[in-house]
This record gives sequence, C-alpha cells and structure tokens, in this order.
Amino acid sequence: MAWNKFVTLITILVVLLPTIAMAKEFVVGDDSGWKTNFDYEAWAKDKVFRVGDTLVFNYKAPNHNVFKVNGTGFKECIKPTENEAPLSSGNDKIDLNISGNKWYICSVKNHCDLGMKLFITVSDESSAVRGITLSGSYQAFMAVITAIHIIQSVIN
Repeated sequence: MAWNKFVTLITILVVLLPTIAMAKEFVVGDDSGWKTNFDYEAWAKDKVFRVGDTLVFNYKAPNHNVFKVNGTGFKECIKPTENEAPLSSGNDKIDLNISGNKWYICSVKNHCDLGMKLFITVSDESSAVRGITLSGSYQAFMAVITAIHIIQSVIN
C-alpha cells in the first residue's frame, strides 16, 4: 500500500515537474531593466517566447510604465485611450497566454521615442508542450514508471 502511494507520487512529480520547469520568465532588458536608450529589439532578437512564458518589466515607479499596444501604437508611440490604465508597479509581470505578435511601450513623456518599446512574437508551442516533449528518454522513463505502477496495482 505504501509502495503504491509512493509510485503514484513519483509519477505525478515526473509528469508535472518538467512542465513547470520549462516555462521561462524573461526579465525585459535583463539587468538593465525597462529604461530609455536601450535596444530592446536587440535584446529580444535571439529569444524564443512561447505560450506559458512570462515577461517581467523592472523599473523605478512612477518614472515609467508599461502599456500593451497594437502595431500602430508601437510604431507611432501612441498610448491606448484614457480608459486603459498602464501597468505601473515597477515590477510588472505579463503572462504570455496567447500566441502572436505583442507590442509594449512606456507612455511617460517621450520615453517610447527614446527606445522604451518592445516587440516580440509568441510561439504557438506552449511551455507545457516543450516540457513534455523534452526527449525520448523522458518518455521511456515515464513508460517504465507507469508500468511499475500498473504492475503494483495488479499485485496488490
């Protein structure tokens, strides 16, 4: 009975841990954070953003903010209507739940014109899928754990 619970627990952990571990948290600008006169295009260039990942915008509040905008708002540094409030905590986290193009700007003064804007593309492949399809050895390991669990259930 105790062995059966142990194998069940291990099976659950083996299934969930890679999925959780594979979601990435991207600190925008790395150590530089969210600030003016930084090349966010170069920062994002070699990164792969996937559904399930998170963007973190670190900056000194209230000196900056983060607005999600469309392509035109990004290109022309136009903030959304007054009805929409920006993120402004200084440690803003945005979960990337939907694939596609994403645009973010700072709407304080002329900060967007000074380069405080980010464009990324979020891939359809979720972090969960990335975690589950890690390798054939992972799948083989899962098959062995599941087989042990089934055999133990039959024996008991």
